[in-house]
Amino acid sequence: QLQLVESGGGSVQPGGSLRLSCAGSGVSLDYYAIGWFRQAPGREREKISCTTVSDDSTDYQDSAKGRFTVSINKARNMVYLQMNSLKPEDTGVYFCAARAGSGDICYIASMENWGKGTLVTVSS
Repeated sequence: QLQLVESGGGSVQPGGSLRLSCAGSGVSLDYYAIGWFRQAPGREREKISCTTVSDDSTDYQDSAKGRFTVSINKARNMVYLQMNSLKPEDTGVYFCAARAGSGDICYIASMENWGKGTLVTVSS
């Protein structure tokens, strides 16, 4: 059974950067598409990106393009979300989630495994 644990959240000023980590255990992430999602206070969870681990390809939502970058360390079974030029509206709890397969298949309702999330606060 795949388990996911996020880390790396914290407080940062606008314009700052954070790198979030998503650690997989129990099963190789190579069989999965990994999505990053966030949930801002009082808002619905939204998708940020979807990565096919096997070929290291990522699709980004418009809100993330140019500022966020996903990378993978297969040896450590980890996926990272590098976030730059952070804005107050990026504040929220960030989750990684997995769905077996490949391609841009990271729909909230179809993800099979979720981490518990890590909080990111962007504020001056």
